[in-house]
Order: sequence, then structure tokens, then C-alpha cells
Amino acid sequence: MAGSEQRPGGLRIVYAGTPGFAVPALEALADSGHQVVAVFTQPDRPAGRGRKPQPSPVKQFALERGIPVHQPERLDEAARETLAGLTPDLMVVTAYGLILPQAVLDLPRLGCINIHASLLPRWRGAAPIQRAIEAGDAETGVAIMRMEAGLDTGPVLLERRIEIGERETAGELHDRLAALGGNAILDAVDGLATGRVKARAQPESGVTYARKLHKSEADIDWQQSALTIDRRVRAFSPWPVAQTRWQDKQLRVHAARPVMEASGTAGEVLKVDRDGVLVACGEGALRLERVQLPGKRPISGSDFANAGVQPGQRLGNAA
Repeated sequence: MAGSEQRPGGLRIVYAGTPGFAVPALEALADSGHQVVAVFTQPDRPAGRGRKPQPSPVKQFALERGIPVHQPERLDEAARETLAGLTPDLMVVTAYGLILPQAVLDLPRLGCINIHASLLPRWRGAAPIQRAIEAGDAETGVAIMRMEAGLDTGPVLLERRIEIGERETAGELHDRLAALGGNAILDAVDGLATGRVKARAQPESGVTYARKLHKSEADIDWQQSALTIDRRVRAFSPWPVAQTRWQDKQLRVHAARPVMEASGTAGEVLKVDRDGVLVACGEGALRLERVQLPGKRPISGSDFANAGVQPGQRLGNAA
């Protein structure tokens, strides 16, 4: 990456983002030779036990850096007038949470670009990090693309690839991709400023959609293979967290490991020892390494083994 003394200066950038994933890229732009003239982010939302309105991570960072913040509920005419008054050269969008109408896409001189957490056209949509792990993908990355009216269909300016770790969770991969996006965005912005980066159309083949996560997906189906369940446990960490039933109680599974040499009736507890609790799957078995009972803190699989679980018991709806 070019040093800041070589970076084309003077680009007026409006940044639109909301969650923690969007902070590294904003920080990189704020520390560059470009000018972040304003941040657009979601309105404060109730959070925590007190359900008090809380600022988004992007808003918190912007306020710390003295960057003006705008929080429209919708990108209506008033919001578009505010944006036009900022006379941006470029708008950078990362997990903003609002769809940009064509009038907004057309407003900046250099258009709008988006940091997306997958290698497009694979995993367009809301949950690309989780779906990549769930599908067993070997690699993923970030794509920086020009935005257009379609869902993640715009031409790609550049991409950065990384391997997905064999035991990596969605939370861990999220943090690595956020940092990767923060590094890549400067190359993309500099390339746009100089005309060095040219967008390429996405291939028409290989399109997949990463549908939004729902809590209903968290229930473990012990008829599935241990490899499939393991991927889902990792994909659903830290949310919504895979879960099953044990003695009519909800049991959340935070971490597990497949053991393909073992077998038994799906959902049956095969073994209980210091390594954890081994549960049979449709193919192979799953060792529960970190679990949580209602109202309790997460505990290790070995501690769960001492909590009364016994070989021959069943997990799941038949428990």
C-alpha cells in the first residue's frame, strides 16, 4: 500500500456504516490523506439490559474523531439534500443498513463504493461471513465494488482473499475481514482518485445468496453429519448460537468438534469424560467442548460431563 505522502489528497468522502465491522475502514480513511467530511449511520437503537438508546460503533468512532454525524431514518429528500450540501467526491458504504436510492448513488462525483465481506458473486446478501463457514468454503475475502441498484451486483474494483481457518468461527472471521477491508479500502480509493483502478463486471455464473440469519436456524438436527453440524456451530457463533435440548432444557452449544470415527443413534450421548460429551450424529459424532444451560454461564465440555449428563441419554427434541 502506498504511504500517506504518496496518496492523492483532497477527496471529500462521506462514509456510511453502522456496526463494528465498518469501523476499521472508517479509521483507515480518517487517518489517510483524504477528508472524511461526514458519517451517515443508523439512528441510536435500544440495547443492553436497560434498553437505553445506544450509538452505533461507527457513530462512537466518528464522534471521537470530531467527524460530523448524520442519522436519518430514511434517505429521503431531506437526507439527500444534506448529502448534496456536503459535495462529496465519493461515498464509501460498509454495512450501513439502508438501501441507497439511485438519486444517492448518482450524487458523488466518483459514485458510491461498498466493502462486501465475500468474493463476489459468491455470497451476495446479508450474511456472507456465516454462510461461507456454513457451506464449508475454503476461502473468502472482501470485495470492493461500485454500487448500483441491484443487490451486490455492481462491478468489482478490487478484492482481497484469505483462507478460512479449519476451526474458525464467524466472529473470528468477521474481525479478520473487517481489518482486511480497512486495508483494502485505501487502495481502492487511491485507485479511483488516480484512475488506476478499473472496475470489472461480476461473472454471471457462480452467484449465491447469503440469506439473513434467523434464530430458528439455531436448532441442531442430530440427523445431519457431524461435519455439517460443526460448521453450523461455528457459523452461528457468536449469534444466534447453535442449540439443542437436554433433559427438557435448552442447551446452547458454543464450541464443538467432529469425531468421524464414532457412531451411534443420532442425538445419543456416546461418551462422557474429561474431553467433553460425545454425541452421535447422522454420520460421525460431535464432541461438545463449550456449552451453556439456561441462566448459567458457558462451561467447558468436561464441566458439563460433571453436570449429570450420562451415556445413553438423548439430546434434541427426542430428549
